Amino acid sequence: MLYQARYIALRQELVQARVRAGITQLQLAQSLHKVQSFVSKVETGERYLDVLDFLAWCEAVEASAEDVLRKIKMVTP
Repeated sequence: MLYQARYIALRQELVQARVRAGITQLQLAQSLHKVQSFVSKVETGERYLDVLDFLAWCEAVEASAEDVLRKIKMVTP
């Protein structure tokens, strides 16, 4: 599942959103009340991201969760 096309696209979108926000992995992790390795593992595909963490991630980087999901939905599974 971690390497399905849609999950890869999700991870890419989340990384891009973080970078656009000008936030480091450490800053994002602190905002999420997680350790930096949590962010790193999500971004590299070593760890799943549940829906609540997804929403918190989007909020922390000021990205629209709806827009992210819309982009992911367009990816062929």
